[in-house]
Amino acid sequence: MAYELHREDLEPLLLGAAFFGSGGGGTIESARHLAAHFVAGDYYPTDTVKVVSVEEATEGAAVMVAYLGAPEAINTATYPLGPVTAAKNVQDRLDLKPTRLAYVMPPESGALGFTVAVLVAAKLGLAVIDADGAGRAVPSLPMLTFAAAEIDPRPAFLVSQGGLCVELDVTPRVGNQGGTTHQRDVSAIVEQMMRPVVADPEFGQFGGLAMWVMQPSDIGRATPIRGTLTRALELGRAVQAGRIGSARQMIGYLAEHCGLAARAISEPGELVSAEVDTSGGFDLGKVRIQAGQHTYTVMYQNESLLAWDSERPQPIVLSPDSVAYYVGGEGQSIFSNGDLVQADGTLNPAIGKRPVTLIAWRAEAELRKPGLNLDSFMQLLNSLGYLGPYVPLESLHSLQSMHKGDAS
Repeated sequence: MAYELHREDLEPLLLGAAFFGSGGGGTIESARHLAAHFVAGDYYPTDTVKVVSVEEATEGAAVMVAYLGAPEAINTATYPLGPVTAAKNVQDRLDLKPTRLAYVMPPESGALGFTVAVLVAAKLGLAVIDADGAGRAVPSLPMLTFAAAEIDPRPAFLVSQGGLCVELDVTPRVGNQGGTTHQRDVSAIVEQMMRPVVADPEFGQFGGLAMWVMQPSDIGRATPIRGTLTRALELGRAVQAGRIGSARQMIGYLAEHCGLAARAISEPGELVSAEVDTSGGFDLGKVRIQAGQHTYTVMYQNESLLAWDSERPQPIVLSPDSVAYYVGGEGQSIFSNGDLVQADGTLNPAIGKRPVTLIAWRAEAELRKPGLNLDSFMQLLNSLGYLGPYVPLESLHSLQSMHKGDAS
C-alpha cells in the first residue's frame, strides 16, 4: 500500500538499507551527507516522497537511478546532481512518447541506493517503487534483475556532478530491440563502457546513472524482489528504538519480521585491519576480524562477496548470499565496508575494540537460479581467486559442521 516517506524517515531508511546492502550499496556517510540537505526550499520542492508498491505502479514509466562509482568518492556529494540530471534526460526523452515518467526505481538495497532514489523522486515530483533489482547491493549491472528480465537499457545516461552527460547506446545487431539474448549481453557491455568513463578526471570516480526505462507492463516482471524499501525502513526504526541491541537480537528480528534464516558465521571479534584500493569506480579491499584463533577475512568489491575463516578449508559465505557486520557495544551498530575505513586508510575509531560479528543469509531466489545474475557473481568470484561452484550458505554451514566432526 502506498505511503508517504518524510525527511525524518531517511535516517532509519539508510541504516536498514546499509545492513541489507551486504557491506556495499554506498556508505552510510555518503547517504547521511545527502539526507542532511533534504529540506524543502531552493533545491527540493518538497521534503516528502510517495512510496508505491509494484502492483500500484500503473500510471506511467519507471526508471532506475543510481550513483555509479567508488563509495569514497561519492562521500563528497551534497546534492544528487548527477542522478537527477540523468533522470531528467530520461524524462525529457519520454515527453516525446505517449508514456510519461512517473516512478523512480532504486537499483539495489543499500544506504545510498535508497537515499538517492528518494531524493531524485522528490526533486522531480515522482514516486519511488518499493522494490529493487537484487535485495542486496551488487558490484555490476548484469547482477540486477532488470538485466535478467532483458529490459531495454536504452536510453542510458551517465552524468557527472559537474553536468557532463554521456549517453550510452549499444545498437542491436538484429532489429530495433535485438535478438533474444541481446539485452542480457548489452548490460555487460554497458557496464564495461561506464567504468572507464567514471574513472576519467571529469567524473572523479563516480557519476549519476539513469537506465532501464520500464513501461507499466515491464515493471512487474523486472522486479520480482519487492518490499525492500519498507523492509529497510522498518529494520532501521527497530534499531533506532533499541529493539535490536545484539547480533542475536538482529538474527531473531530477521527471522520474525523479514522471513530470513540468518546466522552468525563468525564469533564476535575485533576489527584488526582493512585494505582498500580505489580504482575504476570500485573500492577493492579486505576486512579482517580476529576472534581467538580465528581470523575472518571479508573480500569485497564495493560489496562483500566472499568470506573466509582461517580455521576452515572452504569459504564461510559466497555471494550472491549476503553478509553484514553487526558491531556490539555502545554506538552505531551497522557499517558498510566504506564506513569501516577512513579516507586515510585507518580503521574507523568509532568501532575500536567493540565486538564485530558477521551475519549472513541466503540470497533471493532470483539471484541463485542459473542465468545471467548468478553467472555474473561467479565470474567475479573467479577473479577473486574462487574457482569453485556456488554453494548456498546452509550447505557451507553443513560442510563446516562436518569439518568440526572430523577434527574431534
